[in-house]
Amino acid sequence: MGKLSSVYDSFVDFILKHKKIVLPVFLVLLAVVPLVIKSQYVIRVFCLIGIYCILTLSLNLIAGYMGQSSMGHAALYMMGAYFSGLLGAKLGWPFWITLVFGILGGALGGLILGFATMKLSAGYLSVITLAFGEVVEMVVLNWNSVTNGPLGVRGIPRPNLFGWELTPTNGGFYWLMLVLVIVAVLVSMCVVNSKFGRAVRAIKEDELAAKLMGVHTAAYKVQTIVLSGAMAGMAGAFYASMNRYIDAATFSFDISMTILCIVIFGGMGSIPGMIVGSALLISFPEVLRSLADYRFVVYGLLLILMMRFRPQGLLGGLSRRPYKLPAGVSRPGKPEDGGGTEEGKKVS
Repeated sequence: MGKLSSVYDSFVDFILKHKKIVLPVFLVLLAVVPLVIKSQYVIRVFCLIGIYCILTLSLNLIAGYMGQSSMGHAALYMMGAYFSGLLGAKLGWPFWITLVFGILGGALGGLILGFATMKLSAGYLSVITLAFGEVVEMVVLNWNSVTNGPLGVRGIPRPNLFGWELTPTNGGFYWLMLVLVIVAVLVSMCVVNSKFGRAVRAIKEDELAAKLMGVHTAAYKVQTIVLSGAMAGMAGAFYASMNRYIDAATFSFDISMTILCIVIFGGMGSIPGMIVGSALLISFPEVLRSLADYRFVVYGLLLILMMRFRPQGLLGGLSRRPYKLPAGVSRPGKPEDGGGTEEGKKVS
């Protein structure tokens, strides 16, 4: 097992070392998928993988970088879908406007959840997020005059770009999904590599120490959950338009657990891990249809094996690797910076 782990780490190192070549090639291959694959079923599976990429990237901000657990993430996903779907189906608004309101709907859910949990952490936060998910589901099921209750929302319009309707058949939905995933990845990268991201990671490492260093932990928690909700709302708006029908059962507790499983499996705090984990765990039930009803059993077994042999996840722990210094800069103790000279040795 140790040898297998070493081979895997070497492969990951190779990909990271040549990412300037691998990434463009990978994007080009993804872009031509609708031109090569004509099956609507396969394109739909790709779109579902993209939706879960966005959802896991959004949860990764809370669980991976802030170190807080959430078991009701499907509620933010649902709010984005319903805000977008209702405006499109009942008022006839175009997708591009309802997409914005879907993002705002998810952000609103994140704001409510953030204020409810900003003083909580660990298991208490998990319970509150779980309860929040149940509350949102009950509101959707019982507010018949607005949400149509258990009947759901039908006839949600599809995106139209300069007279060209985007559908799974013509590949338009797939390319839209690809753009949204890229946006989610860029947002995650910008957040993680900013002052905001460093403050959020400080909360994860030691919240008390972060407070003593002047970090307003409660405010950062709320802002992170709001941003996570906005990303989940974007995924919900896309799903509503792609499926053209949504109901409360679509966003059940199972969805929250699937998202959380993918985050753990891919590696908390790893952006590539969210993409790889989504691709593997979402395509698995489709590839092995006979085991689709037992997917959570398989997910559980995979997580047990992962915790035993690779607790950091598939691509987790990359941030723990030595930081690559700019050209011409060396670490203390190396001859280049004087740390290896006799004078440096005497000082140490």
